[in-house]
Amino acid sequence: MFVKQFLTGGDRNFGYLAADDGSNLAVIIDPSYSPEQIYAFATETGYRVKYVLITHGHEDHTNGNDTIKALTGIQPLLLGDTEPLSGITIEDGARLPLGGLDLEILHTPGHTNDSISIHCGDAVFTGDTLFVGKVGGTDFGAAARAEYNSLHQKLLKLPDATRVFPGHNYGAAAESTILNERQTNPFLLQQDFEAFVDLKKNWLEYKKKHGIA
Repeated sequence: MFVKQFLTGGDRNFGYLAADDGSNLAVIIDPSYSPEQIYAFATETGYRVKYVLITHGHEDHTNGNDTIKALTGIQPLLLGDTEPLSGITIEDGARLPLGGLDLEILHTPGHTNDSISIHCGDAVFTGDTLFVGKVGGTDFGAAARAEYNSLHQKLLKLPDATRVFPGHNYGAAAESTILNERQTNPFLLQQDFEAFVDLKKNWLEYKKKHGIA
């Protein structure tokens, strides 16, 4: 499986092109501020874009939707949308065929109610749910609980070797693995939900104490 990461703009937003090596069929994820750049790369390298998926509905992830649709003729899909050719609805557990691979949709609410992560081959695209060494912003109540459950019941259930590709370049590295996040991400190291929320409340102090950018 091929993955190309693009620093698209905005607040260090990442966009992606992921492709099945056997068929050269590709998906574009969160093209945001640079849809032209991602589409040009796909065209120049011979990848055929089959889907465009958006991890959640915040404007910094959706602002390139009209442009990427105009370039590819493909409607960008968010949670609840239906892929027109297959009739598959973008919902938890849905699988979109991509050559010899499947794009598995994981509903991972918390940062937003409509957040999804996309698991394909040895990679997962986590949007603003999981960053490298950090997690997405939430309140300290229901949304935090939803995010905690998404992290522990969905993302941490993936194989340890799964590569993690986040929605922003907020961490110490541009990508990670599930194992690395399990072992080093301070939010994932908390013993329970209460400790998870406490870290959210005191994150600025924690970052200063531990020298985290």
